[in-house]
Amino acid sequence: MTTVPMPVQRDALLSAYLDACETELRAFKPGNVSVYSEAHDMTVEDFRRSAAASGPFLCDPALSLGERIYHATRATRAVVPCNTNLGIILLAAPLLQAAQTIHEDETLRAALRRVLLATTQVDADWAYKAIRLAQPGGLGEAPEQDVRDTPQVTLLEAMRISEHRDRIAYQYTNSFVDIFEFAIPSYHRNLSQWGDKEWSAVAVFAGLLKRIPDSHVERKFGARYTRMIASRMTQIDQALSVSDRPEQVMPLLREVDAEFKSCGINPGTTADLTVACLLAVRLETLLSQCQLKTGRFREA
Repeated sequence: MTTVPMPVQRDALLSAYLDACETELRAFKPGNVSVYSEAHDMTVEDFRRSAAASGPFLCDPALSLGERIYHATRATRAVVPCNTNLGIILLAAPLLQAAQTIHEDETLRAALRRVLLATTQVDADWAYKAIRLAQPGGLGEAPEQDVRDTPQVTLLEAMRISEHRDRIAYQYTNSFVDIFEFAIPSYHRNLSQWGDKEWSAVAVFAGLLKRIPDSHVERKFGARYTRMIASRMTQIDQALSVSDRPEQVMPLLREVDAEFKSCGINPGTTADLTVACLLAVRLETLLSQCQLKTGRFREA
């Protein structure tokens, strides 16, 4: 199998990334910053500036995976004073690199798996620098390969050490299983029902958070709110599943959003996974369009 030139232009990849970030912001995700409700000392414009600053580096084919992560994080910190998008960057970087280096007859997920398996110790070093720069909440200290030290393992191996406590690391070690096996099918199913990408993103978010405790919340609070969050997301998920008009669920979303924010609950990891889902959907569409134009790609 040989690598073929990537027919998707860099501008198209950047547009896919920016659209995924904007769609997530326009989806009402309880506890998170959105156009409906700001909180946690962050604004919608903070996230928009972050996306605009990080995107060009994430889509730069001249950069390695680790370099993309670091330079995108550095660019973000130059325009906002807080950690808005480290999780998004960590998830988007390998997806975009996979799309740019895809082989003939290879799916996006297969290309992603290849990118992750090829990570190096240098990639880990760049990523550690990015994490130190972003200063994510609840970082704490790790018993081995702490991000404050120089890594002695590849980026994938470093993620394997953290996968039990961080769902983003878990994506690296499991080929983005939550994205490809749950989130993307959920997105398409709801988009087919409603024809609305923002409400489909809400359904993805609720479905993920119902199933998977949020790493960011649990680093801050432990399991204190885990059952309550899952219960509330189950309510939202069930309400959406029986609705032909998802906007009817808005009062429930506002109620849960106020409840979460009054407790300081910010399911940031789940929001990051939602962006990754939206980006992967857009990349698969771009690759399918390239297949139709060139005949060189199987539908991803």
